[in-house]
Amino acid sequence: MRTILYLLQKEFIQIFRNKTMLPIIFILPIVQLIILVNAATLEMKNIDIVVVDNDLSTSSRKLTAKFEGSKFFNVNEFTFSIEKAKQELLKNEADIIINIPSGFEKDLFSQEKTKIQLLINAINSTAGGLTNFYATMVISDFNKNIISENINILPLKSYKNINVIPKFWYNPELNYKIYMLPGILVILVTVIGMFLSSLNLVREKEMGTIEQINVTPIKKYQFIAGKLIPFWIIALFELAFGLIIGKLLFQVPMIGSLFLLFGFASVYLLVMLGIGLFISTIAENQQQVLFINFFFLLVFILMSGIFTPVESMPDWSQKVNIINPLAYFMKVIRMVLLKGSAFNDIKKQFFSLLVYASIVLSLAVWRYRKVV
Repeated sequence: MRTILYLLQKEFIQIFRNKTMLPIIFILPIVQLIILVNAATLEMKNIDIVVVDNDLSTSSRKLTAKFEGSKFFNVNEFTFSIEKAKQELLKNEADIIINIPSGFEKDLFSQEKTKIQLLINAINSTAGGLTNFYATMVISDFNKNIISENINILPLKSYKNINVIPKFWYNPELNYKIYMLPGILVILVTVIGMFLSSLNLVREKEMGTIEQINVTPIKKYQFIAGKLIPFWIIALFELAFGLIIGKLLFQVPMIGSLFLLFGFASVYLLVMLGIGLFISTIAENQQQVLFINFFFLLVFILMSGIFTPVESMPDWSQKVNIINPLAYFMKVIRMVLLKGSAFNDIKKQFFSLLVYASIVLSLAVWRYRKVV
């Protein structure tokens, strides 16, 4: 134990003397957290509209005003030419075209129905679907207003409306930042645990200092513990600091137990440190480590459910995702912080990561060769 403490002291001194590593540990995560939480969002705002109004009636103007009054849409241009509007769509200067045909108001009151054409840029299928949904809701609201305003003019019929009063649990204001911050925080903690730990060990190889350590009586487990524990502590510190920023700047709720969250994070970091250690044992230099880390981290992030639920992925990817540690932590941190989940709710993920950590650390220690 005394030997490990000396090694830890040596590692912390080495880390704090490294002017390249210090900004990566303490400055970049904070900057990235603040920027990415505001930038990485699936919310659709400022949807650009071109209105083709060939009716120029009171009703068509009211419909246009509905879109202008929405916080989601920007009416950028009015035109009579559908071809000109399509050019705006092709140039990516418009997201949706609303084509109001001639006779729109006449058909609305005489035939009690009319047609409107929506042409939507759906290169991004998610954005296209949301644009269609928002536009349909605006048109539906316009239709209800027409009925209520002209109930005495239109033929008397029995209009039955279903009143839906939604109640949103865990995120009542539908604030997307609350959803994104825990996910981005998981990625930043992972970078500390996986990237820096593997780079630190390989750096010893490049400098030649690892050969000096290998000929000492220090046992293999003592050397590995001395290398990994500092980054385990630093990553937990980053998690705590990120949660403080989330609370102060983004008002992220912390309904569940922080003790439970840090307990789970401790096991998760053992997995990531083990993966980083394993990568460092098969790489000869820092460049190789970066490429291998980038490959695994990119796959892990895209399949972790940071933007879309894992349950929405194909069946084969959900089965493959069982080896993705980010998917476990990404789900648990949101469950604990936003839903207040207890240990019984996350025990499956906890014990899965515990087994994962045992396997990957054992494999990494076995793979590491200490030549005396």
